[in-house]
Amino acid sequence: MTLRQKASVKKAAIYVVLIFMTVASIFPILFCLSASLRTQDDLFRNMFPFSIKSLIPVAPTIQNYIIIFTDYAFWRPIMNTLIVTIATIIFGCLLNSMAGFAFTCFDFKGKKVLYSLVLISFMVPFEAIAIPLYSVANSLHMVDTYAGMIIPAIADGLVTFLFIQFFKDIPPSLVEAARVDGAKWPVIFAKVIMPISIPVFVTAGLMIFMNQWNSYMWPLLVARSKEIRTIQIAISQFSGERSIQWTYIYASSMISAIIPICLFLPFQKYFVEGITAGSVKG
Repeated sequence: MTLRQKASVKKAAIYVVLIFMTVASIFPILFCLSASLRTQDDLFRNMFPFSIKSLIPVAPTIQNYIIIFTDYAFWRPIMNTLIVTIATIIFGCLLNSMAGFAFTCFDFKGKKVLYSLVLISFMVPFEAIAIPLYSVANSLHMVDTYAGMIIPAIADGLVTFLFIQFFKDIPPSLVEAARVDGAKWPVIFAKVIMPISIPVFVTAGLMIFMNQWNSYMWPLLVARSKEIRTIQIAISQFSGERSIQWTYIYASSMISAIIPICLFLPFQKYFVEGITAGSVKG
């Protein structure tokens, strides 16, 4: 076999692997979409034995989407999740970026200890602090409130670390020039650092968004009333003790997946730039 033939075989093998990975990644979404356009009877009637009818609806219907909005008021958990997520993104980006700026530009006592705590904070599983955090939230009367879901998620060690890594790559001469011109630190942060840090802010916002949008355990503990339940909790309500409304779960899951996808795609470029920033010098 010549070198050209070996290169062709290698290239073909790479394409086969990529196609397989693409199909494996897209299949759950396509199956979820297909199942959401069926009735409960149609879903189980054509599921076994597995055939092409298991993937393609015999009689597609959007009735599941209509029912979850009309009978179950699914719009409310969507709005609740958007409120919690948007508020967390705004305050989270502001607080974590200021913390990252402080760690980068200032020297103070206990800096290394605090920085170590920041690193440790996102390595600890949330399940390990869920009960103590709930006790604190309950003592502050934040249970069953929007504040109870927003405030604990604002400070994020991973997001702070992301800002620190990005700010390390900013030339110190920019800050020094602003200081020579008499600019105060808040002005430097707002008018010098923030305008050139758009990629990391977008990345941080997307990370916070995904964490809050997919959050299940904490809203389950804090959000007791239906009025403030988030989308993941609302989806779990379709699974009862005696029956599981699979078609409603698939329909609501499709809505839950489409919103992050539509948000991620336009900002994908900034997300990659923010993730890779500081990866060399880090």
